[in-house]
Amino acid sequence: MTNDHLDRWNAHEASAEAMIPIIGKLYREKGVTILLHSRSLVNKSVISILRTHRFARQIEGEELSIDETLPFLEVLSTLDLGPCKIDLARLVTGFRTDGRGLSVSEFTAAALADVTDGNKAEHGPRDVVLYGFGRIGRLVARLLIEKVGSGNGLNLRAVVVRKGGEGDLAKRASLLRRDSVHGKFNGTIKVDTENSTIIANGNVIKFIYSDDPAAIDYTAYGINDAILIDNTGKWRDRAGLSQHLRPGIAKVVLTAPGKGDVPNIVHGVNHRDLDLSDRIVSCASCTTNAIVPPLKAMDTEFGIVRGHVETVHSFTNDQNLLDNYHKADRRGRSAPFNLVLTETGAASAVAKAMPDFQAKITGSSIRVPTQDVSIAILNLQLRRETTKSEVLEYLRQVSLAGPLSRNLDYTAATDVVSSDFIGSRAASIVDANATIVDGDTAILYLWYDNEFGYSCQVVRTVQYISGIEYPTYPLLRDRAEDVPALAAADAG
Repeated sequence: MTNDHLDRWNAHEASAEAMIPIIGKLYREKGVTILLHSRSLVNKSVISILRTHRFARQIEGEELSIDETLPFLEVLSTLDLGPCKIDLARLVTGFRTDGRGLSVSEFTAAALADVTDGNKAEHGPRDVVLYGFGRIGRLVARLLIEKVGSGNGLNLRAVVVRKGGEGDLAKRASLLRRDSVHGKFNGTIKVDTENSTIIANGNVIKFIYSDDPAAIDYTAYGINDAILIDNTGKWRDRAGLSQHLRPGIAKVVLTAPGKGDVPNIVHGVNHRDLDLSDRIVSCASCTTNAIVPPLKAMDTEFGIVRGHVETVHSFTNDQNLLDNYHKADRRGRSAPFNLVLTETGAASAVAKAMPDFQAKITGSSIRVPTQDVSIAILNLQLRRETTKSEVLEYLRQVSLAGPLSRNLDYTAATDVVSSDFIGSRAASIVDANATIVDGDTAILYLWYDNEFGYSCQVVRTVQYISGIEYPTYPLLRDRAEDVPALAAADAG
C-alpha cells in the first residue's frame, strides 16, 4: 500500500531541492534575496526550506505550500532583475486575490515591474571593520561573511583587537570556528599568520593589533569609506567614538546604548528617521531592540497609557563566574550560581527610539544562569479594551508583513523554552500561549536571542546606512488599509 504522507513528503523534498540552485543563482549573480514571510531562503537546506513553509505562518487559514511557491521562483529565474528582496509569500497571496485570469508568469512580471523596468539599484560592496571580537563581534562577523555572496553587500575587511599573546590569531580563529552556544561556523576558516589574516569562506579578513583607535590609518590596508562597528562598549559618547573616525572610516556604529546626542537606532522602528549624514550611530541594547518593536506595534493599534518591562536575562561577560570584585555590587556575585537583580536602561531608552511615544515605561531585570536567550515581560495598560484573540491576530499579521516583519516574530507553540530560540534572527518573538489580555491590560512575553538576534539587528542597521537595504517586493500597497502607521514605510 502506498503511503500518501510519505509520497507527499518526498515530492516536497524534491521541490525544495529544485529551489536551492535557483535561490543561490539569483543571489550570487543578481543580488536578489528570496524570502518567505520575510525569512531569507538563501543558503538554507531542504529541511529548513520545508520548515519555513510549514511553520513560518499560515495565510487566511491556509498553509503555504511549496507547490505554490516553486512556480513563482522558476519565473523569477527568467526575469531581468536587479538587487532587491522578493517575498514568495507576498507573490502567492497577491496571486490568490488579484491574479484571476493571469498566468503565474504574467502576474509575477506585473507585480515586479518596479525592478524589471530598468530602474534597478546598483551598489558595490561596502567595507566594514569590526573593533573588538567578543560575543557580538564574532556573531556579526559570521553574519557579514554569510551575506557577502552577492557581491553587492557588506565586505568585512578587518578586525581590530589588542594583542593577546603568542598564538593570538589561531585562538581567535578557533573562537570564530566553534561556539559553545551557536555551534560551528558554516564554512571553512584558514589562518595566515604571516599576513595576520583569517580567510573565511574566501573572505580575507585582516587582523590589526592596536590599543589606540586614533593611531590607525585604515587606508594603509586598502580600506576606504568603511563602516566601523565598535562592539567593545568602551566608548559610548560622541567624543569617545569620534576617535574611530580615522582615514578610511566614514561612519561608526556602536553595539551598546549611546550616550548624550548619539542616536539610538532600533531597526524597523526608527532607522528611517536617521539623518544619514550623521557619522556616529548606536544600535541601542539587545533588550531595547526586543521591546521597542512590540511597543511600536501595540501603541499603533491599541494605544499605551503606561507599562512595565521585566527582563529575565541570560548572564553576560560583564558578570563574574565566581564571587569577586565588581563595580556593580550584585554583578560581582557568581553568575552561574545566582539569580541576580540588576538595573536595565531599556525602559528609558524607549524614548530615544520613539520620541513621540507618550506612555511612561518602567523597567527592571534579573540575570539568570543561562548562557543565551532572554525573555522580556511587557505589562501594558492600553487606551482601549481588547481581547487576547484580537491582540494575537494583530501581532501575528505584523510579524508576517510590513516594516516590523523582520524584527518581530511570533510563535504559537505550546512547549517552547529558551533554548528553542538560540539562533533566532528576530529582535523578539511573541509567545502567543503565554500572552495575557484582560480588558485594557495586555501582558506580552517576548523571547529574544540577546546575542544572535541583536547581532542581526546590528547588521540590518549597517545595511541601511550603507544604502544597500533594498525594498521587499511586491510592495504591500493594500497593507496601509489594515495597519496605516506601520505600513507607511514598507521597505527593507
